[in-house]
Amino acid sequence: MSFTLATPATVAEALRLLADRPEETAVLAGGTDLLIDLEDGTHRPRQLLSLRRLPWRALRWNGPSLTIGALAPLAEIEADPRVQRRLPSLARAIHAVGSVALRHRATLGGNLGRASPTSDLIPLLLVLDATLTLVRTGGRRELPVDAFVRGSRRTALAPGELIESVTLPSPLPSEYLWQRVRLANDISQVGVAVARGSSAPEWRIALSGVTPRAVRLPTAEKLLGQGLPAPLALELAAQEAARRAPFATDKRASEAYRRRLVQVLVKRAVTSLTSSLPAAPGTEIHRARRVAAARRRPPGKESR
Repeated sequence: MSFTLATPATVAEALRLLADRPEETAVLAGGTDLLIDLEDGTHRPRQLLSLRRLPWRALRWNGPSLTIGALAPLAEIEADPRVQRRLPSLARAIHAVGSVALRHRATLGGNLGRASPTSDLIPLLLVLDATLTLVRTGGRRELPVDAFVRGSRRTALAPGELIESVTLPSPLPSEYLWQRVRLANDISQVGVAVARGSSAPEWRIALSGVTPRAVRLPTAEKLLGQGLPAPLALELAAQEAARRAPFATDKRASEAYRRRLVQVLVKRAVTSLTSSLPAAPGTEIHRARRVAAARRRPPGKESR
């Protein structure tokens, strides 16, 4: 296999090279997946377009909004102190991606462009209402993640377009949990992201490991209700999530096992998130925690 390697120094040059030969070009960001495809022959481009010289690596906060350049390595996002403080769920989701060495090469834009059904990042970006900025010669447009990812390795990128950045409008309280056989160098059997917003539906749930793409589960979200979910509501929501998710049996796990995992991980993720939410006096969460503490208190002990 032979191809030409282009390493443009400007965005305009990269877009021109891509527009000239869109069907014959493979875009190289981190290359952690693409290089494997090139080696085994599943992808045979005539031109390899490396984006390593483009200025799309920065993380920019604008009030509550975070914009991440598409070429930002996952390891740099994970290690950023502001991300760890304001969006710890994003750092945890990135930590779930492969090995340390892989995260130093892999990029956020590359992960989204790959659009894998087992992505550890797409479910969290779904519940956080992330949007992508796409650029082409002569313009740009924005798409929510839900509209960008269309299926397994299928996206809404038009010929001649590149992913410039990803924007998360607000650091909502959120959590991401996953299950896999090995902690590193393995693909998650199931990933569960949950978030709590301030408008209906207050709760958001998204899954990975499903076919053909990561999905939100609105019927399960509604069962959690408003505020702190009661144990029965949480159980029903977890059952609904497991029932609605389009799972399949493959070499990593059976459909039945994945459905059981979803029930367990949805309950753990929601419980973990509610335990981390602030509990100001007089709020529903504060009252619920007082009731729970009273139930755990030994007989004869009074609070002071």
